[in-house]
Amino acid sequence: MSRFFTKRFANLVPYVPGEQPQDRKYIKLNTNESPFPPSGGVRKAVADEVESLQLYSDPECVTLRDQMSKQYGVEPEWIIMNNGSDETLNFAFMAFADETHPLVFADITYGFYPVFAEINHIPYTEIPLNEDFSINVDDYLDGSKTVVIANPNAPTGRYLELNEIEKIVRSNSENIVIVDEAYVDFGGKSAVALVKKYPNLLVVGTFSKSRSMAGARLGFGIGNPALIADINTIKYSTNPYNINRMTAAAGAAALREQSYYDACCRTIIENREWTTKALEARGFSVIPSKTNFVFAESDEIDGETLYLKLKQKGVLIRHFNKERIKNYNRITIGTMDQMKILISKIEEIKEELSHEKC
Repeated sequence: MSRFFTKRFANLVPYVPGEQPQDRKYIKLNTNESPFPPSGGVRKAVADEVESLQLYSDPECVTLRDQMSKQYGVEPEWIIMNNGSDETLNFAFMAFADETHPLVFADITYGFYPVFAEINHIPYTEIPLNEDFSINVDDYLDGSKTVVIANPNAPTGRYLELNEIEKIVRSNSENIVIVDEAYVDFGGKSAVALVKKYPNLLVVGTFSKSRSMAGARLGFGIGNPALIADINTIKYSTNPYNINRMTAAAGAAALREQSYYDACCRTIIENREWTTKALEARGFSVIPSKTNFVFAESDEIDGETLYLKLKQKGVLIRHFNKERIKNYNRITIGTMDQMKILISKIEEIKEELSHEKC
């Protein structure tokens, strides 16, 4: 830290992204990326847009929002597009939370929530998950705070049914409820179905996971047009050209080829079920998941040891040092070949450890 760094952020603890080591080729099961490439139409749309890079992108993302409107069944004015769902979340925190409307979210959830709160000087409360890592809905019904819920949750993978989300939204009519649906396409039901019923609901999503565009950085928010206008005030005061031309074109093309991505999601779900059973057969406990990852622990090998030994064998998974989950690892679901390699490497590690004990 330099002596010029502002004191406002002197104690800020930044979000830690998943590691991206360059020392060798890894099977990357640590950052919840899709194992499948973008569809053909997306690749063509990106290539075609290169010819126009001398021109600014459309700050309103008209073409992209028109496609989003068709996909999600809401008018374009109910939609905002941003540079990844992270930017949408940050703008929403800025727009709807402050000292009089502090934030509340789970103690084990997406690690960016406390970072966004801290950097925007917003008070927040972390509510402990239940022992099984589920959310106690009643904890979010007091109606005095801006609520943020990742559904399905990360890194646990647990999912709240839509009626439970609705209960939270309905009970917080004087505050905004933000539902972060980065993983909803892997088996959940979107709360977008509720936005026209509840003007205090903002649904946030991303193209990173189910639409194979993590590297393009495209996210969105869907909610009442008054909420979208509020967020646009932040956006246009920050970076109005936040979606580049290639990403906007790629997003519109992906929506036109939604059937391809739906098929990819079905494959991920099938591979997730296979991986869950394979891990359980080898003594792991696996949290029920509606995401493109599983959250698992073993009584035979601690989480950090498994993470380190798999990395030595060329397989990356995600380990967290937080006390409640330090024995768990988050494992992205990849292709079936990748998952079979993961299981075979785990078997190797277990065998090596058993020999060490002899």
